[in-house]
Amino acid sequence: MSAGVATRVAAARVLDDVLHRGRSLKASLGTALPALADPRDRALVEAIVFAALRQRARFDAALAQWLSKPLGQRDHEMRALLHAGFAQLTLGMPGHAVLDATVEAVRALRRPHQAGMVNAVLRRAQREGLPPAAHGDAWPDWLAHRIRADWPQSADAIFEASAEEAPMWLRVHARATTRDGYLARLHEAGIAAAVDEDLPDAIRLDTSQPVQQLPGFDDGVVSVQDGAAQRVADALAPKPRARVLDACAAPGGKSAHLAERDPSLRITALDVDPRRVRRMQDGFARLKLAIETRSADAMQSAGWWDGVPFDAILLDAPCSATGIVRRQPDVLLHRREADIAALVATQAMLLDASWPLLAAGGTLLYATCSILREENAEQVEAFLARTPDAALAPLDATFGHDTGFGTQRLPGEGGMDGFFYARLRKA
Repeated sequence: MSAGVATRVAAARVLDDVLHRGRSLKASLGTALPALADPRDRALVEAIVFAALRQRARFDAALAQWLSKPLGQRDHEMRALLHAGFAQLTLGMPGHAVLDATVEAVRALRRPHQAGMVNAVLRRAQREGLPPAAHGDAWPDWLAHRIRADWPQSADAIFEASAEEAPMWLRVHARATTRDGYLARLHEAGIAAAVDEDLPDAIRLDTSQPVQQLPGFDDGVVSVQDGAAQRVADALAPKPRARVLDACAAPGGKSAHLAERDPSLRITALDVDPRRVRRMQDGFARLKLAIETRSADAMQSAGWWDGVPFDAILLDAPCSATGIVRRQPDVLLHRREADIAALVATQAMLLDASWPLLAAGGTLLYATCSILREENAEQVEAFLARTPDAALAPLDATFGHDTGFGTQRLPGEGGMDGFFYARLRKA
């Protein structure tokens, strides 16, 4: 099997896993990519899969129009392969290469009797172009309704931004180099990059790069982190030598950012999953950061807390991930309506469990990558109502939209992910 055919087969199998078997995109890619030796092939599979999932509704509309008979359950792999073919065309790949490799992939998948059908459908897509999809078609009805109810003036922009490719944001290690110095290294390497003056450690790449091609990555000079997530360090802004708890820390980027800015901070990075804690430790080692890590449940402080209050707490709570659909497009396939109530309950318990660990005069930053008011502004409003010694400390307009109980950035604004921040002070 040629490399070109192998990449299409790999992309189809990942899409089949995610679209039809309920497997997460991250898990499926984690299995498929190591089997491809060339990093360029791995990058191509990722590009195809992400483009296909972001435009799933559009591709399904094309199949509904162009196939005289819908594909059945036995044809799931072919449906996935057709989505991969459409994705290649939307990525601007040469039509003849798309057709040749994708039709050969049909045979490699042992479905030679369907090669003619795949060839005809892709030729029609190449000739006529793919039909447009209506705003929000890819979103489950219940979730699209919530987005429209929460953001009536911005819903279509949210749906559109969530279907686009996200830029790659880098975080420059403030003690390893300057942002301008690293920007120069990128330009020397032929990598186009830009900066945002509201993000002192950030650089944006409109075209993603394999991390191995980023100058100094292995040496800890730079990390990958969205600009919205980098604003957490600005919002929390702990004082020198502060005792800081990152209560749901994995994968550890926000703790790392705080430590890069100020090595005097005494940070405890907590996560309930030991595997994620080990990955955090590996990340901190690459960055040469001395951060205490613990595998523990933030809601069960008796098992790990020494009784000394923290000056600052970051609670980046588990959430619906509705602000990062463009980075995790399988969210729209796997999220269920019942999940939201469960997440809201968990967030409330985490807030209540974290607050007693905070010193008087301290700051707790509640953050999510959600854009649902129930998880964000309404969650904070309810917490303030039941917590007499808590007060909201508003953030300025550079963080996003003032909701009255925190600040919300919507997907795509400033090129960043959707993100919520609420800064709370303890009396």
